[in-house]
Amino acid sequence: MLDFLLVIPARYKSKRLPGKPLINLKGIPMIVRTYNQCKKVVDHSKILVATDDKKILNLCKKNNINVMMTSNKCLTGTDRVAEVAKKIKKKFYINVQGDEPICNPSDIKKIIRTARKYPNKVINGFTEIKDKNMFNSPHVPKVIFRKDGNLIYMSRAPIPSNKKKSFTKGWRQVCIYSFPYKSLKVFSNLKKKTTLERIEDIELNRFIEIGHEVKMIEMSNRSVAVDTMDDLKKVIKLIK
Repeated sequence: MLDFLLVIPARYKSKRLPGKPLINLKGIPMIVRTYNQCKKVVDHSKILVATDDKKILNLCKKNNINVMMTSNKCLTGTDRVAEVAKKIKKKFYINVQGDEPICNPSDIKKIIRTARKYPNKVINGFTEIKDKNMFNSPHVPKVIFRKDGNLIYMSRAPIPSNKKKSFTKGWRQVCIYSFPYKSLKVFSNLKKKTTLERIEDIELNRFIEIGHEVKMIEMSNRSVAVDTMDDLKKVIKLIK
């Protein structure tokens, strides 16, 4: 097994849902649920929560979760993972977002398996969109990629589009990543967001803009990122 660390970035000050990692989901805080999903496929010693808030830090310690305080000035979750990489050096880092409380353990296993095969590549997941509302939602990052699976672009706009602006086919991002140490280092050396990254508010565009290829792999459609109250209601319903 190649040397890796699974990092769960957990920022307290979410714009749409402040304190999101601490939200109670049927008796269990969101960040703990995300951790429990990861623990189904990765040993607890290889999992670390990276946060900027003492409430999250204390909650993790209470639940025997490895945790590290990181800067509250990190531009993105990926920058937070990069900060961890400066202190704990591994060959690659698996990033599972802290707002993915029902992420599919099989998807995590698949990205680890792919990262072992391509340890020097940035890797991200995608799944097909089958719902028109999801396709049109600005909260859902859409992806388009080449035939070889490498990412062309990621947008909150409904892409690929057509003259009629109708929904024909689309794919959305699944927020599980693998980052090589060297790629994280280059990524975090930029002290401000790149142009397209800032416009779209999607950090993987930074890799595209600085010339790093991102390999996209197909995953299940079970993952639901909690960005809005509607997402939260959907996740609670699925947990029930």
